[in-house]
Amino acid sequence: MEKVKRKTLYFTAPRQVELREETLPALDADDVLVETICSAISAGTEMLIYQGRFPRDVETDSVILSLRGDFKYPLAYGYACVGVVRETGKQVDRSWRDKVVFSFQPHTSHFITTLDCLFPVPDSFSHETACFLPTMETAVNLVQDGAPILGEHVLVLGQGVVGLLTTSLLNEFPLETLVTADPYALRRKASQEIGITNSFDPNSVNMLTNQDNTIDGAKRNQPAYTQKKFDLTFELSSNPSALDDALALTCFSGRIVIGSWYGEKKAEVNLGGAFHRSRIKLISSQVSTIAPELSARWDKARRFEVAWKALERIKPEKWITHRFPIEKAEKAYQLLDENPQEAIQILVTYS
Repeated sequence: MEKVKRKTLYFTAPRQVELREETLPALDADDVLVETICSAISAGTEMLIYQGRFPRDVETDSVILSLRGDFKYPLAYGYACVGVVRETGKQVDRSWRDKVVFSFQPHTSHFITTLDCLFPVPDSFSHETACFLPTMETAVNLVQDGAPILGEHVLVLGQGVVGLLTTSLLNEFPLETLVTADPYALRRKASQEIGITNSFDPNSVNMLTNQDNTIDGAKRNQPAYTQKKFDLTFELSSNPSALDDALALTCFSGRIVIGSWYGEKKAEVNLGGAFHRSRIKLISSQVSTIAPELSARWDKARRFEVAWKALERIKPEKWITHRFPIEKAEKAYQLLDENPQEAIQILVTYS
């Protein structure tokens, strides 16, 4: 095999990205070479890296081999690549050649990996749909950790891609109420198109009501969703101050699933008031592991199978708002940084 040169995106400093050309080594016997077709940008995690707001004492990923290491510049990052197997090592079945696959890899035009790091993309899936596999797995994990119950009132704070996917899954449950919130009109519109009647701007509507249905000490005509607190709240906004809203909006003995990663962003959370007697359960939810209470019956393979089926039902490619060739990827991060209200899912392309 001739030596292959690839283009890889690196975060080099706060708000600086750089495209580097690298020469790949020869394949080992168990390796495959994949040429990337498209990759998805994570507007949450990757913006923390782009803005320099990531913690320096946390490993980039404790499970995914291609992402192991420290959070420090320069850093190649990303975890949603779809591509085609172009070459195979001597001990790899040649039938893998030309297969479309998914892999957890940084934004790069080519990568070398092993079969255990590849997920064959079903023939019925578009390349772009397959890029949503990590975020759908995250949504499945969030719903499993929340464990919604028949007839519950449920709130989802944040309607980015993870929020929309989580909402889509919750919408399949027989809930009494499902409400969403996001400050950006584009995302609220996407939520409403799922079938969510009540999707509102948390900055323009005072959601915080007390038990006698007053706001700021006065009786008000309120939307139905403010008249009862929620049994289950998902905090997926990436905004630490939203956790205070979640505490205020969750009922006695309710659950709050915290899926946001705040990085170094901090906000005061009021734990000195009603929370002290509320018996509210705060659940830290992150997709790298399976909840201990499920691990005897569930593993990553089973969860991925559920995620693939959910992608087929939900068809999230409708939320792709922008596509940037890797040569212009810097503009994608500038857009998310300066005008996040204009974007939902951004893809990087390689053709």
